[in-house]
Amino acid sequence: MNLPNKLTLVRCILTPIFLFLMLAEFPFHYGAALLVFIAASLTDYFDGKIARQQNLVTNLGKFLDPLADKALTTAAFLGLMTRGGGDMMCWAVFLILAREFAVTSVRLLAAKDGVVVAASFAGKLKTVMQMVAIIYMLALLQLRDLLPDAAMGLYRVLLVMGVIFIWVSVIATVVSGVQYVWALRHYFKEN
Repeated sequence: MNLPNKLTLVRCILTPIFLFLMLAEFPFHYGAALLVFIAASLTDYFDGKIARQQNLVTNLGKFLDPLADKALTTAAFLGLMTRGGGDMMCWAVFLILAREFAVTSVRLLAAKDGVVVAASFAGKLKTVMQMVAIIYMLALLQLRDLLPDAAMGLYRVLLVMGVIFIWVSVIATVVSGVQYVWALRHYFKEN
């Protein structure tokens, strides 16, 4: 259990705390959730950086890190969906979860042969894009709670930008999922 793996475990612990804060009803709860989400996201950055720099990459880390990322981002997207995301957010969550199930299936088939599939560049990029979209939306939700009714027009404009960020992250998610499945398709053929 090295430092990068401990940071990954911290992200796992912060995920339900984040979701609780996002869904709770008290003043500045979105701001509190945003701070916890940023802290959890930073553990993702530092666990990978430390693992590579200090040659502490382990099979546990290769396995646990993507799961911790999935749990954190899925919790955030589900939270956003419950906070008025509507049909579009439901589709976004569906596509993200479908990708995660497909990639996890391929990883499990590879693991049967003793192969641990590390995150690819495309997988890391989609995680960063998802985190940026989530941070933007959390900040926007907190801003909405602070804005007077007269400024709701500004909120709607900023919300359109947030929807664009979310769908760019969804496209990156689907593309990276297709890349994983294609690169590891021989595991499906063998089984």
